Amino acid sequence: MTAFSILELVRVTEDTDAGAALNNARDMAAHAERLGYKRVWVAEHHNMEGIASAATSIVIAHIAGGTKTIRVGAGGIMLPNHAPYVIAEQFGTLERLYPGRIDLGLGRAPGTDQVAVRAMRRPANASDHFPQDVRELQAFLGPATPEQRILAVPGTGTNVPLWILGSSHFGAALAAEFGLPYAFASHFAPDLLMPALEIYRSRFKPSQQLAKPYAVAGINVIAADTDAQAKRLATTQQMSFADLLSARRGLSKPPIDDIETYWSGREKAQAKNMLARSVFGSVETVRTGLQDFITETGADEVMIVCDVYEHQARLRSLELIAEAMKP
Repeated sequence: MTAFSILELVRVTEDTDAGAALNNARDMAAHAERLGYKRVWVAEHHNMEGIASAATSIVIAHIAGGTKTIRVGAGGIMLPNHAPYVIAEQFGTLERLYPGRIDLGLGRAPGTDQVAVRAMRRPANASDHFPQDVRELQAFLGPATPEQRILAVPGTGTNVPLWILGSSHFGAALAAEFGLPYAFASHFAPDLLMPALEIYRSRFKPSQQLAKPYAVAGINVIAADTDAQAKRLATTQQMSFADLLSARRGLSKPPIDDIETYWSGREKAQAKNMLARSVFGSVETVRTGLQDFITETGADEVMIVCDVYEHQARLRSLELIAEAMKP
């Protein structure tokens, strides 16, 4: 049976501040736990006024502290921004605090613009060392060896499960080579989804962590009582993508009646391409859309982005999606 999980964007809206966004994320995770979702992930983004998850490990701790059983993790940590040793310390700490519930997804992109990359004091070619950094991080989280002179306290021996995230062939090939689970960001980069999954599955090499391929695929899903209501709620995300494409970064906006009055023809074309893997509608519409997506991709797990402006409406949408997921 396919598992369903949530990618939490920690959106700061025109009616909330960052503190409220973080508390809403925690409340959402507790709600998702009751509904049977498997995990909640947050992603590292910098220099984005409308997203409050830059300090990703701290956000994970906040969410995990408000839940009991659901897995919580990074989807992901942008490893080129950090020393693997420091990430091992952070996620080893999380694993000690919330044993058996922490995931560490790793991405190769910076998760920001070049101005913020310079502010983080990271070299421009840091992503070139991503495979080696993954191996180094894996070693720090594994058991200590007799000759080891530096330990990631308290990360050593925690074996926090690693994931490779991607939106291209590179991540798929690396996840296969290292024998790690793979999550594809088809919720915003859908074009290479199927080729990447084929590469991952065909080249997979078993590892200590994973005996056979395990693939997660992202999809945007909003459920409401009617298709029309869901499509109106979806205008919040559509405006966010239009703003991103035109360098109008800002806060999340409330839904509008007609998205055609907001975006330009160019923005519409690009945003629709990026959001091609989306299902907006009633329970029946969502059920059909998710079944088709799972049939096409063969995904072991579906990572849902439910980008709804108002918190209570989002909780309701997650309830309806959970209803649609029932066999």
